[in-house]
Amino acid sequence: MGFPRWGMLWFSFDCILASIIADQTIHLTVKTAEPNRLDRWLAAHVPDLSRNRIQKLIDWEYVTLNGVQCTDKKAVVQVGDAIALTIPDSKPLDLQPEAIPLDILYEDDHLLILNKPAGLVVHPAPGNMSGTLVNAVLAHCGDQLSGIGGVQRPGIVHRLDKNTTGAIVIAKTDLAHQHLQAQLKAKTARREYLGVVYGAPKEPTGTVDAPIGRHPSDRKKQTIVPALKGGRYAITHWQVEERLGNCSLLRFRLETGRTHQIRVHAAHMGHPIVGDPVYGSGRSLGVNLPGQALHAQRLILEHPVNHRQIEAIAPLPPHFVKLLTVLRSRTSS
Repeated sequence: MGFPRWGMLWFSFDCILASIIADQTIHLTVKTAEPNRLDRWLAAHVPDLSRNRIQKLIDWEYVTLNGVQCTDKKAVVQVGDAIALTIPDSKPLDLQPEAIPLDILYEDDHLLILNKPAGLVVHPAPGNMSGTLVNAVLAHCGDQLSGIGGVQRPGIVHRLDKNTTGAIVIAKTDLAHQHLQAQLKAKTARREYLGVVYGAPKEPTGTVDAPIGRHPSDRKKQTIVPALKGGRYAITHWQVEERLGNCSLLRFRLETGRTHQIRVHAAHMGHPIVGDPVYGSGRSLGVNLPGQALHAQRLILEHPVNHRQIEAIAPLPPHFVKLLTVLRSRTSS
């Protein structure tokens, strides 16, 4: 029996009091903490949803724990906790192929690696229902991507922010999609970024190990959130490639792939990405930047079928090259 589509109903369980509002959001109050993992607790007390479905809703940021966005399925729930679970509209998006030019770094029958330009959103969402990378890939691959990775994100294995440029891999088959996602999860795929930051780190290399979660008052932002409050562990390794006066060119290597991870961790270091309008000042140092000076320069992965190593290098975009040229000129003078 599915959720009712009318009014407000109250259900009384042995351990929760649940309200279902407009069939979209379920409000739960924990009366006992067994089982205590968030996903298991929800699966036990929202029988209309499978545990797999609940885990996806947690991962897709549809669950709050005590009013804070929680994307950690292993978060511990305790007596008195308030949980809100939103059930999104399951109606698939009407995705349309669009003939948008693609900069292809590698392609075969199983996968596609692209050099994404700034300003291109990866997949459709409210406010960006067309003109996305998904629309472009659908036009390039035709019906081959049908259903791979879900109807709303066909072929998408990982994401890049709208104004982050560089290498991104697209799966053409279910096998490739599963294999590539497994590589990212197992950390065998390697993703390296170049970013220009304000200031100069004292050390030549370092690691930021700080959990990331949704900002409590601004849903468009991420921030450092303790794991006990729903933050997901996030690790970024960095090294200084070049010192450029009051700025530095850093190489970042992702060990995890949280939303805005490098941008949040760079700001947490005290060295926000140049041009970042969300986590920095947005100043572009006299160069017309589309946003943050962050580029996914190198992607190394194992081919899902022949198991050979593929290394894709994405050339720096013109605005990034110009920024480096200007900073080098100022430094030398």
